[in-house]
Amino acid sequence: MTREERRRLLGDEVIAEIHARVAEAPPPTPEVIAVLRRILTRPAGRTAVAAPVKRAA
Repeated sequence: MTREERRRLLGDEVIAEIHARVAEAPPPTPEVIAVLRRILTRPAGRTAVAAPVKRAA
C-alpha cells in the first residue's frame, strides 16, 4: 500500500493522531534494541552453516 493510499483510507486526522502517539512513546531500551536487531537480522531464527572445508592432500 502506498503512502497516498494509506492517507486516502485513514484520513489526515487519523494520521496526525498516530504521529502524536508515536511521538509520546519513550525510546526503546538498549535491551529491546538488541532483541529486535537479532529478530530483524535473522527472522527465521536460523544462522547459515559454513560448508565443510576440503583440505589439500
